[in-house]
Amino acid sequence: MTDEGYPDRQPGAGDERGPDRTRLLLGGGLAAVLLAVIGASGGWVLAGAPDQPTAPPAAASVEATTPAAPPSPADDRPTGTRTTTPAGLTVPQVVGTDFEQARRELRDRKLGWRLVFGNGSGRAVERTSPEPGTPVKRGVTVTLWVAGPAPTVPVPDLVAQSCADAADDLVAAGLYPRYRTGRQGPVTAQEPAGGSSARWNDPVTLTCGDEPATTPTASPLPSP
Repeated sequence: MTDEGYPDRQPGAGDERGPDRTRLLLGGGLAAVLLAVIGASGGWVLAGAPDQPTAPPAAASVEATTPAAPPSPADDRPTGTRTTTPAGLTVPQVVGTDFEQARRELRDRKLGWRLVFGNGSGRAVERTSPEPGTPVKRGVTVTLWVAGPAPTVPVPDLVAQSCADAADDLVAAGLYPRYRTGRQGPVTAQEPAGGSSARWNDPVTLTCGDEPATTPTASPLPSP
């Protein structure tokens, strides 16, 4: 009896094609998996790997964690700034100079002065206290000893000036103010009068402000 229902099939032919087909399917599956993996990797590279953690640069971590060095003391010193008290302020060398020139030099240095006149001759300064070259602060009074007597000076006319301005004019002229009624308001009177002569260091008495009005006293009633 022949296999008439399968005229083209040879015995064992189906068994030979089975293993080949299995190998083809496995090979194709592996190739597809590899392509998928490669494609995914390529896509991750092209996308810039946003989810992939990266180690920070070593230099950046050092800069972030290392504190800045504190500035040196020289950096904190102001430049070009003058102090209120000049450094190296000393009594100027005025011995042997005219006493008015010596007074100007002291005034320019914001120092006070006191003149002591002698019995000799001339206007030269013989000595000072403190001595020239002595370190001092502003406002210190320097005493000047002058060889000769005090010269004469004219008294300025100060009436109608403010009391403060009148005092400044007297000091500039070598005289000194005295106040009879206070230091506020205009000068209403002075003694000695303006235009008269005085000597250095002589005082001039000033009357400043309006003098208080006097109240008239009542006269007694005549007796009956």
